[in-house]
Amino acid sequence: MKNLTIIGGRKPVIESRPPPPKDHTTAHKWLIEQESRKPLGRESNAKLLYISKIAEEKMRNHATSKVNERLEVMGLMLGQAFIHDGVEYTVVRDVATTDLDASSTRVRFRRDGFEKLFVSMDDIGFDHIVTGWYHSHPGHGIFMSPTDVDTQKSMFGSSFHRAVVIDPINKQIGAYRMGKVDVEPVPFVIYWDEYQNPYYGTSVRKRTLSD
Repeated sequence: MKNLTIIGGRKPVIESRPPPPKDHTTAHKWLIEQESRKPLGRESNAKLLYISKIAEEKMRNHATSKVNERLEVMGLMLGQAFIHDGVEYTVVRDVATTDLDASSTRVRFRRDGFEKLFVSMDDIGFDHIVTGWYHSHPGHGIFMSPTDVDTQKSMFGSSFHRAVVIDPINKQIGAYRMGKVDVEPVPFVIYWDEYQNPYYGTSVRKRTLSD
């Protein structure tokens, strides 16, 4: 297994690095206004979460794939944590999931699915840490339920850990982190690597987030 810090493991060394450039980022079109509030203080002008276009598509497609069945989905977010101008931020480069026990209001990894989960994380082509988790609320809106908050506190309580919640029916998305007392919204954007997205060249229509 690669250099991987699993949930509940030791905090990684956080390097100083500037975030993805603004001309390679965009707001998510499913972002709802109340979940885009900015934290106070030195973080007021910072985006605290950068999700790659690849990871975003996987999370959204996973959630959308179970719309007809009204089943929740979940998975782990993988990436790195950095600091820039005194503000820590998280980068999600990919995601991993496995077989799930799910209903319209709850979801968890199946006990016999962890080997598959770890294999999929091994297949990721970069050194990474678990930067948080994502899950869906099909038709229920964007929020962190008491169970979600307990999960965040017990398993994703580090400063760089994030939670992404997706409602694929109402087409809403939000991101959260563990604050001093409770979870709080986190401002985030979608980013892409150079030449990855939009399509390069003036004669090709820009690729945007699909509906």
